[in-house]
Amino acid sequence: MAGRIPQHFIDDLVSRVDIVDIIDARVPLKKTGREFGACCPFHSEKTPSFTVSPAKQFYHCFGCGAHGTVIGFLMDYENLDFVEAVEELARHAGVEVPHETVIQDPNAPDLRQLHAIMEEADRFFRQQLRGHPDAGRAVDYLKSRGLSGEIARTFGIGFAPAGWQNLLDALGNDDRSQKLLLQAGLVIERDGGGLYDRFRDRIIFPIRDRRGRVIAFGGRVLGDGSPKYLNSPETPLFHKGRELYGLFEARKTERQLDRLLVVEGYMDVVALAQHGLGNVVATLGTATTADHLERLFRVVPEVVFCFDGDRAGRAAAGRALEQALPVMRDGRQARFLFLPEGDDPDSLVRREGAESFATRIADSIPLSEFFFESLLGRVDTSHMDGRARLVELAKPLLSRVPDGVFRDLMSDRLSELAGMDARRLKQFVAKPAQTAPGVATRKAPQRSRERRPVREAIALLLHQPGLSRDATSHESLAGLDLPGIPLLLELLELLREQPHLSSIGAVMEHFRGRDEAKYLWKLAQARPDVPEDGMAEEFQGIIRLLLNQSQDKRWEYLQSKLEQGGELGGEELDEWKSMVSRQEED
Repeated sequence: MAGRIPQHFIDDLVSRVDIVDIIDARVPLKKTGREFGACCPFHSEKTPSFTVSPAKQFYHCFGCGAHGTVIGFLMDYENLDFVEAVEELARHAGVEVPHETVIQDPNAPDLRQLHAIMEEADRFFRQQLRGHPDAGRAVDYLKSRGLSGEIARTFGIGFAPAGWQNLLDALGNDDRSQKLLLQAGLVIERDGGGLYDRFRDRIIFPIRDRRGRVIAFGGRVLGDGSPKYLNSPETPLFHKGRELYGLFEARKTERQLDRLLVVEGYMDVVALAQHGLGNVVATLGTATTADHLERLFRVVPEVVFCFDGDRAGRAAAGRALEQALPVMRDGRQARFLFLPEGDDPDSLVRREGAESFATRIADSIPLSEFFFESLLGRVDTSHMDGRARLVELAKPLLSRVPDGVFRDLMSDRLSELAGMDARRLKQFVAKPAQTAPGVATRKAPQRSRERRPVREAIALLLHQPGLSRDATSHESLAGLDLPGIPLLLELLELLREQPHLSSIGAVMEHFRGRDEAKYLWKLAQARPDVPEDGMAEEFQGIIRLLLNQSQDKRWEYLQSKLEQGGELGGEELDEWKSMVSRQEED
């Protein structure tokens, strides 16, 4: 198995290719000043908010928040994984991708082999639907649900015959294959030893990742067995809280989607697609998660949740609302569709038709309306106590909404309902100051204009990596107990060791997958409030300021040690004398 791609090769590759050329070949760009712009390829928009910076070598969409390097763009746009994106860039640059030799953990799953066994299983299930003697029961069931052969082929629907080891006999010819089947969740280990098929006497629905690879299966039982629906377990390929059934097919049907409907099950997705509604996905036996929503909003600006209209459906909608609030950045919309009692999407679309169902989706309840409707049902706003209770209930929920126009409008609406001054209410429900992971650990500054030199230094380094050459004696900063110092030192060390990293994009590839990356991207997207020809002087001034603070802290420590009767060691004593001498000279 190929080893890890060396970081120095990735650095050189990112520096060699031009992100403008790569993106322009896929999304036509227009020059706007020093940058290039287009309508965002990751969400539907009429006014271009997608920018590409050749100097910084990264892209950013001010509408949906999508951003990244040239590698990140290929991963998101072409549905590639990291290695495939690097290989695609290497082909463009006309170079070979080297791989470091690594010792493979014999117990670690081989993902390529797992993908291969899943494809074999997918072919097996589809073949059984076409040729197994008992397949007529499955075909009759699908026809009874109004599904055509064409839609069954589109979604790759298959059949798992009754019996304990049909798949095992077909694919598990040796120990290696049986181990892969077990790791992929296709077979189950018996308590007394041996294996048996997980899916038996079921309609099979393959679950695909964003590249269309089969990563799991869902099975609908034929007859009265239980459970009615069965999913693959969590595996190295499949994580229920991230994947959505039908998303690959929806994107394949229409590249530029405007809206996605989230339903409960596979049959709902397939039945609606049968009636021409292809913009439908389903969660996989779990409630909608933040990961689901982030993935959906990367594809469309609007998500509609579909629930039963009964009490359980309303409760599920409430949980979905709470998951949606933290991801409701400006430009994103969420709505709620409640079905008539006794109906599911499949039965309703068959009874009313696609046009009426589409009208229901268009007329669904906006998140803001459902939010306040749910809260108002729990209080009596005809008196002061009830209005105070309304604000108290709304406060923790509104505090989860990202800063922006939508949050302000939600606060304004709450102030109307509570009869409270809008400005005072916004202060009351203000979010606590957020900190970057591993960066800020102290209390937020009392004055909004208070200088944050470490943050400024990091931002300047991102925009002009060459400034690292001017940071002499930066090792002395290691003893300074300020938020962000470890990250600043790491960045300085990286740029001193690898001076060829001359753009933000190249630097950011070193932080891919780390918590600090989100914080660094925020700094990268906002240009420092310093003229370009003044950045070097500003950076040097900040480093001097930090070094002085470090010296002051060290002086306080040594002086305190002496005052408390402690003795200074040889090096500490020399250091203290040197500080005294400098103070006398000053």
